[in-house]
Amino acid sequence: MSHFDVNWIAVVLAAVASMALGMGWYMGLAKPWVAATGKKAEDLMGSGGSTAPFAFAAVCQLIMAYFIAMLTPALMEETTAMSAIIVGVHMWFGFILTSMVLNHRYQNMSWNLTLIDGGYLLGVVVVQGLVIGLFG
Repeated sequence: MSHFDVNWIAVVLAAVASMALGMGWYMGLAKPWVAATGKKAEDLMGSGGSTAPFAFAAVCQLIMAYFIAMLTPALMEETTAMSAIIVGVHMWFGFILTSMVLNHRYQNMSWNLTLIDGGYLLGVVVVQGLVIGLFG
C-alpha cells in the first residue's frame, strides 16, 4: 500500500466532522476549559481574533484523519466503522492521551484541562474513525 493510497474524500470529511465536534465541545465547555487553563479568555486566542489556531487545528485534524485512514487497513485488514474507531481509540490511548498527561504533569496544569482536552481528542478519533469507516 502506498502512503497516499487512502480515500481523501473520507479524510477531508473526517477532519471537517471532528472540527465540528470541537466547535460544539468547546462552546459547551468554554468556561470550565478557560478556568482549567489558569488564564483569562482574552489571553488564550491572542488579540484581534486570530484565525491561526483554527488553521493549525484544521491541518492537525487532516493529519490525524489521514493516519487513521492509512493505518486501519494495515492493522485491521479492512476498513469498517468499527475497525477505524478501534484504531483511533488505540492511537488516542497509546499516543495522544499519554503525551497529554506527560506534558500536563510537567506543566503543572489542571487535571480538569487534561480531562476536557483528552475527552475531546477521544471524540475526535471516534468521529474520524466512524466517518472514515463509513465513507472509506
